[in-house]
Amino acid sequence: MVAARELSDKGAETRTLILDTAMELFATQGYLGTSVREVAARCGLTHPALIYHFPAKADLLMEVLRRRDDTEGREVHLDDLRGTEVLDHLVETARRNAGRRGIVELYATLSAEASTRAHPAHDYFVERYEGLRDRLTRAYAQAVEDGRMRAGIEPTVAATQVIALMDGLQVQWLLDPSVDMVGALAAHLASQRA
Repeated sequence: MVAARELSDKGAETRTLILDTAMELFATQGYLGTSVREVAARCGLTHPALIYHFPAKADLLMEVLRRRDDTEGREVHLDDLRGTEVLDHLVETARRNAGRRGIVELYATLSAEASTRAHPAHDYFVERYEGLRDRLTRAYAQAVEDGRMRAGIEPTVAATQVIALMDGLQVQWLLDPSVDMVGALAAHLASQRA
């Protein structure tokens, strides 16, 4: 029984190493620019050893994305927030992201690559953006209903704009770390308040 647990622990450690390495490589080189053999070599594994854990490159990518979402999901539960609380959370997310360059690189690179239907993460990003737009539209609608937004704010348009702003600020910050993505986002959201 002990030997099985040690093997299981070793397998979990190997999966973690593979996922950490893949995340780093996908972030810096993109999914398309990274080979499974390169991930294996960086981990000190053979190609068959990596394939044992992740039979296809697309499986590896989806697990990297799921793992990131699970981590983010444990940090905050957006469904527990309402109206401007959700919008304030966006500023906190930007603040957290300023300390997680690898995650920002990963998402900026993969979301651009995944704009083609053939990319294995295409559906993931379509669903992610639809879900985020829906959640932020509801938050803006609640904030308007609560009298917390200035006149003329249209929830669907505002939600789409703030997502575009966040994505654009992240890319600018990746290119020039002096860009204050937190300050710019906070100023934009403040300009919408009543």
